[in-house]
Amino acid sequence: MKILLVYYSMYGHMHEMVKAAAEGARSVKGAEVTIKRVPETLPQDVLAKMGALDAQKAQADVPVCSVEDLAAADGIIFGVPTRFGNMCGQMRQFLDATGGLWLKGGLIGKVGSVMASSATQHGGQESTILSTHTSLLHHGMVIAGLPYSFQGQMGFAEVTGGSPYGASTITGGQGERMPSKNELDGARFQGRHVAELAGKLARN
Repeated sequence: MKILLVYYSMYGHMHEMVKAAAEGARSVKGAEVTIKRVPETLPQDVLAKMGALDAQKAQADVPVCSVEDLAAADGIIFGVPTRFGNMCGQMRQFLDATGGLWLKGGLIGKVGSVMASSATQHGGQESTILSTHTSLLHHGMVIAGLPYSFQGQMGFAEVTGGSPYGASTITGGQGERMPSKNELDGARFQGRHVAELAGKLARN
């Protein structure tokens, strides 16, 4: 049973969330877990001006995902930063390249799940996850969110991401806030949840 985590992370926040989700997925017996990133579309000089080069270098050893990698997985978790309440352009371009896979029905019946990040608490995490679900549904994927059995999304003692649609994190306006323990716990829970569902579907 193969679980693939595909993400984009300009400043490293989603990279941390995906690593936590991978931990959760690996806790499920029989899960073979792989992390890959979507291709970067911005030139290096633009990334430098945005102060993102250090974070990009820290992810240099993460292999770049191909469309074929999606077809080989039983469950896929997408790590998607928010841009104006929608997915970032890098992820949009990657998903737009999956037309051939759609034509063959290559993702039908596979588990699909989404995590998100945004600069502010109400910066569009939920709309980003839900709009990404639209693409996954067109591929015939079985959507998995973050169940309320993850108690971390029930509290209000701290500012935190996370909703029944999926785990999420708040980065701060300058990217100064890294994922909290609760947010990482939500990502781990979601990773385990997706791996368990993929395992059940694979056995049927």
